[in-house]
Amino acid sequence: MIEIENLTSAYGKKKVLRGVTLSGLRGECIGIVGPNGCGKSTLLSIMAGVRRPAAGSICYYGKNALENRKVFQKMTGYVPQENPLVPELSVYDNLRLWYPDQAQLKKELAEGFLQILGIPEFVKMPAARLSGGMKKRVSIGMALAGTPPVLILDEPSAALDLVCKEDIRRYLRIYLERKGTVVITTHEESELSLCDSLYVMKEGKLFPVDKALRGAALTETF
Repeated sequence: MIEIENLTSAYGKKKVLRGVTLSGLRGECIGIVGPNGCGKSTLLSIMAGVRRPAAGSICYYGKNALENRKVFQKMTGYVPQENPLVPELSVYDNLRLWYPDQAQLKKELAEGFLQILGIPEFVKMPAARLSGGMKKRVSIGMALAGTPPVLILDEPSAALDLVCKEDIRRYLRIYLERKGTVVITTHEESELSLCDSLYVMKEGKLFPVDKALRGAALTETF
């Protein structure tokens, strides 16, 4: 379902990604670990269509996303490290920016993934008053607008308390059970337990990690 081949990217003369290749199937969780600044966030932003690579290809369900950017919009939901909320707006109004069909939004709040995320409990609150965990839940809810089959998350549990971290893992399990595909960067070993495949990023390249060697790989990485 996900086919990424030989992605390269650079900031000026500094090469960040050097021929990254990655693949994933429906219902699979793909984890990416590596030190800060190694290129993980750049890779995810490219996979979500936020940034263009210098070279390489990205295909979702056999469709070339770099040739047709609507593929990114339809196939991917992206949760960056920084929450994309407008603080002056209520949670509901923030969601309206991502759910143009108000009837669909209300349905999702009543019985869909927004309800699973617990957002109805604080949907009328101003975004500026939300806790870190609430903001992250709304960010995930925004990314799920249009029910994309691929959810891309960049350090979703960073700076959250233990309860919020467990909540996010629970939401991701449900998404995976519904045959969504998750691509996640994380420093949380507990989140890596969700991953069917794991990669380490070093010097702009991805290296697969055997399940039996994950502990050693994480110790070396961090």
